[in-house]
Amino acid sequence: MRVTVAVNGITHQVDCHPSTLLVHLLREELELTGTHVGCDTSSCGACTVILDGMAVKSCTVLAGQADGREIETVEGLADDHRLSPLQQAFADNFALQCGFCTSGFLMAGTAFLRENPEPSEAEVRKALEGNLCRCTGYQHIVDAILSTDTSGDQR
Repeated sequence: MRVTVAVNGITHQVDCHPSTLLVHLLREELELTGTHVGCDTSSCGACTVILDGMAVKSCTVLAGQADGREIETVEGLADDHRLSPLQQAFADNFALQCGFCTSGFLMAGTAFLRENPEPSEAEVRKALEGNLCRCTGYQHIVDAILSTDTSGDQR
């Protein structure tokens, strides 16, 4: 089947098998490897992308379901090789260690901040429930999200 997707503002037409998952389309066909395959069961959130403005786990979406839709991946967050405010906040707040889960947290955090630009700590923790990290203990990730405002400045 032929799938047309706009990924990070660039339209791609890709031939793929009907059972191809969006995460595999992104990684294998489009070579956007920032989206990670973690558990393949939608438990970890490492494969989180933004699909038509909503954070989704790309291991739960068939590539055909993304046909004609807009997708944002971690590769699209930086602007002209400059980290996005949330990416910078992750660095400034030591919110990454091994880095495996980081792209999923960045995408979930980006989508969340677009919907809730001034969240409480409890709201951030609730929004991140679907993403797992085995290294950071989460507090630094929460701090990074809380330190980033929607105007692109750090608080």
